[in-house]
Amino acid sequence: MTLSERQRKDCESHRFDFSDLSAVYVNCTLKPSPSLSHTDALMSVSRAIMEANGVAVSSVRAVDLNLPPGVYPDMIEHGFDTDEWPHLRKTIMDADILVLGTPIWLGEESSVCRRVIERLYGESGNLNDKGQYIYYGRTAGCIVTGNEDGIKHCAMTVLYALGHLGYTIPPQADAGWIGEAGPGESYADDGSNGPSNDFTQRNTTFMTWNLMHMARMLKDAGGIPAHGNQRSQWDAGCRFDHPNPDYR
Repeated sequence: MTLSERQRKDCESHRFDFSDLSAVYVNCTLKPSPSLSHTDALMSVSRAIMEANGVAVSSVRAVDLNLPPGVYPDMIEHGFDTDEWPHLRKTIMDADILVLGTPIWLGEESSVCRRVIERLYGESGNLNDKGQYIYYGRTAGCIVTGNEDGIKHCAMTVLYALGHLGYTIPPQADAGWIGEAGPGESYADDGSNGPSNDFTQRNTTFMTWNLMHMARMLKDAGGIPAHGNQRSQWDAGCRFDHPNPDYR
């Protein structure tokens, strides 16, 4: 993806160091590789900004993987023959930043996107070394494309799910593009004006920088402070700043 002059200037005129950060982009298109994905075309703008700032970026097209439905870390243990989620899980857990991309179908995010969220949920009972839920200290955003209304609705449900699981959601953490309702040009098609749409490019740029800034702050701070949010301490009977009758 070729960045605009404004986007390039933003990448060249700052004092921030993002070179120790990593990001994974999970594209939840319904199209297997190597089919053209308009969602991936918009995600490539965000990826290019991160790469220009030294962030280690990886991309996954979830539909290319065998991801059974379910809310457990490994669905082979629950009756399925294969499950590639453990491999995707490692990629996601190794990243400071997660960006989910989805097309809009019938006003909602894709079924592939919901499945990825459900599989993320299957890990949500695990704890980090501070006794917090496993996704604490990471940040997330989403990108949405389509030919029908629903960008904000899809972003609302995706970002709520990620925040509920423990991801930190920065300001302006979503971006998207929709063409004329019904059949017609999609983002990467000739004549769509998607790549030159100022609103879309601005929001994608803001989202990307806010993700990098938030990830930088979280990493420098050692994550979210571990007080008042430790599942391990709660299960042990601690109630943080409140008197605990079990220990009087």
